[in-house]
Amino acid sequence: MDAKSTPVYVMPKMEIFLNENGPWNQLVERENIVLHKMVNEAPVRLSESIEVRPTLVPHRDEFSETVGYHIEGPNKSALFIPDIDKWDKWEKDIVAEIKKVDYAFIDATFYSGKEINNRDISEIPHPFVIESIKMFEGLSEKDKSKVVFIHFNHTNPLLDPNSQESLLVLKKGFKIGRINDVFEL
Repeated sequence: MDAKSTPVYVMPKMEIFLNENGPWNQLVERENIVLHKMVNEAPVRLSESIEVRPTLVPHRDEFSETVGYHIEGPNKSALFIPDIDKWDKWEKDIVAEIKKVDYAFIDATFYSGKEINNRDISEIPHPFVIESIKMFEGLSEKDKSKVVFIHFNHTNPLLDPNSQESLLVLKKGFKIGRINDVFEL
């Protein structure tokens, strides 16, 4: 489409990757994209009413950092952690972070280790939904209702709204992200 000056917000390693690796560096050179540097935990104002703060999370980081975001809207806030290795590897306490926001969009790549039968799960670490549920079971009903499981592998039974796993997650007070969901900030 030969876009012009599309803003792209990047952490330091991603900036290097985009500048030094083709074909992406052509987007920078041709000014199809304009890189805006972000710094861990430093807020970035996207508009008068939306601010995001990147937060580094442990993940594979083959090409760049992996970040989640704290998002502040005019009325509500959100935590967005779609990709992370395991909660105990993060320097922050996920339970405390959930309590600080109105929505917590959480990595649900795999429901359990049963989904992975042809790969070494240590090569693709994510917190299993069953692990997250156990970790979050001490939350109040109000805080549980903030948790929205997202980012599903194609093997995840939560993709089926009628699966036993989906029904269990909902029964325990959590939410499952679905196409066309809207969350106002």
